[in-house]
Amino acid sequence: MAILNAGLARTVGGHVQATVILFATGLIASLLLAVTMAVRVPDLHALVRVAPHQYAGGVIVGFYILSITFLAPRFGVGNAILFAVTAQLITSALIDHFALAGAALRPLTTMRSVGLLIVITGVVITQISDRQLGGRGGEQ
Repeated sequence: MAILNAGLARTVGGHVQATVILFATGLIASLLLAVTMAVRVPDLHALVRVAPHQYAGGVIVGFYILSITFLAPRFGVGNAILFAVTAQLITSALIDHFALAGAALRPLTTMRSVGLLIVITGVVITQISDRQLGGRGGEQ
């Protein structure tokens, strides 16, 4: 997905433009799926009753798509995804630890912390490796 988004950005002239196109495409696909499956789309009254913070997921997804579309061609697809997944793991561990946004309380234990440190170490190793190769990829 990251490389497809980056290619779209090059074709349409920018990362923001690509993100808008991707969301429009996703909206159309979702609406077609809803029509095909005869799913009733929520009415305006239901949307008004939704707590504002429950819309944050859309903002987060937008930021993710924009970021990955921008970063993938610069850092490489694998590195961009690795950064994103690492950030998601750390963030989700904190959300669980503090039971944020209605999540079940799941304390950050020593073992979970060690697991996160292993992931972070992996990110550092990939970056060191990439620098040693001069960003060329492949093996020396």
